[in-house]
Amino acid sequence: MRYITITTWELADGADYDVALRAIEEKRLPALKGFGASRITVVRTSERTSAAITEWPDRATRDAAELKIDEVRRSVKREDQSRMTGEMKGEIVTDV
Repeated sequence: MRYITITTWELADGADYDVALRAIEEKRLPALKGFGASRITVVRTSERTSAAITEWPDRATRDAAELKIDEVRRSVKREDQSRMTGEMKGEIVTDV
């Protein structure tokens, strides 16, 4: 069953959103795809915040990538001045 993670992110005050987005597109998204994610959508939710919706083929694929994802999150925080503010995850139960 397909599995979703939704993470929310906030940029440091004064950080340039477009610069941060480029770093996300160049580093974070390819890393997630390399770990087995099938689709990633980034939604800008305010001037300094975003939500990333990542779809995985199943929970096992996401769980297997957990340590690698944590490693990427730590490096990205240093590089693009962002911090994760929340995370939700679960199996897709309906998709219309």
